[in-house]
Amino acid sequence: MQRRFFIAATGASLAFPHVMAQNLPTGPVRIIVGFSPGGGTDILARVMAQKLTALWGTTVLVENKAGAAGMIAADYVAKQPADGATLLMAHINSHAIGPALTPRLGYNAETDFAPIALVGVTPNLLICNEKQPAKTVRDIVELCKKNPGRISFGSAGTGSAQHLALEMFKLAAKIDAIHVPYKGSGPMLTDLMGGQIDYSFDTMTAATPHVKSGKMIAVAQTRQKRAKGHPTVPTMAESGFPGFEATTWYGLVGPGKLPVLMAKRMNDDINKVLLMPDVVEKFEQYGAEDGGGSTEKFGSFIIEEARKWAKVVKDAGVKADV
Repeated sequence: MQRRFFIAATGASLAFPHVMAQNLPTGPVRIIVGFSPGGGTDILARVMAQKLTALWGTTVLVENKAGAAGMIAADYVAKQPADGATLLMAHINSHAIGPALTPRLGYNAETDFAPIALVGVTPNLLICNEKQPAKTVRDIVELCKKNPGRISFGSAGTGSAQHLALEMFKLAAKIDAIHVPYKGSGPMLTDLMGGQIDYSFDTMTAATPHVKSGKMIAVAQTRQKRAKGHPTVPTMAESGFPGFEATTWYGLVGPGKLPVLMAKRMNDDINKVLLMPDVVEKFEQYGAEDGGGSTEKFGSFIIEEARKWAKVVKDAGVKADV
């Protein structure tokens, strides 16, 4: 009896490391980002990649596949093997706005991905370069009304969170303005600083370094509460548009058949990363808050966001590029 127990216990102990090993990829991991380097999604993905490299004992790299407001990258990851070697930094564009705007996507945002963890939620910042004469929401509205169809707002692409924030603003303020789409925040910000475009409702993550350096002016932020990293920047609600809220969110997902135990293990480690003091400090600077939680919580969040933005797309009459 004792000998049988010893053999069983020994077998279990030998199997345990193998089981644990199967809960993480056996080789390098790629986090696919659907936007150009320098944007908000890219910045947060690189923070996560650096920390997960140390936790997982393997190289975690960020790979940029820009275009179609993040949907090219999402389509790519949906078709990859579900072995954990390829993950997506999912985004409001790829998993909420995009499906509403482009019904014939090559992927199903709800069934073709395995939610892992919400990384963060940020406001957008209404920004301009320092040479713009109108630097308050009230003055921007007046400028647009005096120059209908001539004031330009850049975004990370048609159907992006920045674009939808602009459409909400146009409806609320009853103005006409030009939408200028780019392949990500990085190139858009370059043109904004250079004066090729006038304004943008860009992600706080991407815009913050330029605001802190003085190259950009933060006019307003688009969440109901002020972000800890920008306590002096008023919200759109405080600027005369009560109820105005247009956030951007980021989270890690894998292909749809990612093993449940692997997703849970990754979730545990991502939650550890999000509690690291240096990560908390950096994320707060960029306005990224309220990340973490279970895989189930993130899955429910994605479904809720998809419903919300489907209504916005319909009400604003936003059309995808042909």
